[in-house]
Formats: sequence, structure tokens, C-alpha cells
Amino acid sequence: MQAEPISRKLRNLVRSLPPTGITLSELIHRVGNDGLLILAALLTLVFLIPVSIPGVSTVFGAAILLIGLSRLFGRELWIPARLKHRTIATKKLRPLLRKSLSWLGKIERVSKPNRIPWLVAGGSVQHLNNAALILGAVLLMMPFGLIPFSNTFPAVALLFLAIGLLQRDGVCVLLGHISNVLTILYFGVLIAGGGLALRELIARLAA
Repeated sequence: MQAEPISRKLRNLVRSLPPTGITLSELIHRVGNDGLLILAALLTLVFLIPVSIPGVSTVFGAAILLIGLSRLFGRELWIPARLKHRTIATKKLRPLLRKSLSWLGKIERVSKPNRIPWLVAGGSVQHLNNAALILGAVLLMMPFGLIPFSNTFPAVALLFLAIGLLQRDGVCVLLGHISNVLTILYFGVLIAGGGLALRELIARLAA
């Protein structure tokens, strides 16, 4: 278990954000040796409330995707220069992170290490969990950003997975998998509803 709560580390990081803006490469540098999962948890926080910064889901989702891939294949994290050096304004980022930290604290309080230990074991289960991180990142990057909760649902899944893997808590990991499935169902409803609306519009125009 972490010697210092993850929420405290991230709260200190939010306080230390530069006044103008920060790039993804700076975030990675500030997280330092605490690990990629803490970085993944940080990148999900801005999506835990319905309002998000336009375009951020693509950048942060891509970063989490690369974190998942680096864990899955056991490689060092590689971030394209276009993502590493894109600046996010601190005046927009800090308030969202501060509002979202309370959610992280709640998850942390209910998380306990060594629950359902086989779900945080190595081997094929570890590959499955890393694949779930990748799936959550892809769902976060889906072009539904203007629709309420379309970023929130996959962010919740990613946060559960990151906390569960950090704390070795199989219950949190299981909740992350369930949240991924619920996100897919939600997106399926959105796509089906959009298809029906488009078909109705075409029928009216053709009438």
C-alpha cells in the first residue's frame, strides 16, 4: 500500500502547477518515480465532473492509452512530441482537478488492499487488466465529448482500475471492468438513438 495517500500526492501536485499552463511532459516529470498508474489516475480526474475542457479527452486519453500499452508490453512509456508539448491552461485545469479530488478521496477510503487477490495477480490476469486500461482510454477518446457523462463514465472506469492496481485491490479492479462494460452499453444507446433520429430525419425529408 502507498506510504502516502494518492489523493494527497495529487493534491500537492495540483497546488504546484505553474501559473500559466503545463504540458504532458511536465506532468510526467512531476509525477516522477511514483509510477505511471498515478499519472493515469491524475489524467482521469478532470473528467469526473460533467464539464470538461474541449480537446483534453483526446490528449489525456491518448496518454493513458500509451501507459496501458507500455504496461501491457513491458516497455518504457513513449509519448509523441505533439502530445508531450501541448500546453493545458492552468486556470482551466486546476479548478477541475480540485473539484474532482474529492471523488478520488472517496474511492481511496473504500479501497482496501488484497481484496480478491487473484484479480490483481500476474500473468494473464495482469494482461487483462492492462487491456482494460487500454479499452477505457479508447472509450475516453470517443467523439462524444459534448454529451453529458460520455467522458465521466470511462474516466470512472480508468480511476477504479488505476487505484485498484496501485492498492492491489481486486474489488476496485472489478468495478473498473464493470464501468467499462457500462460505458460501452451507454455508447451503444447513444449510437442507436442517433441512428434512429437520423433515419427519422431522412424519412421526413424524403416525404
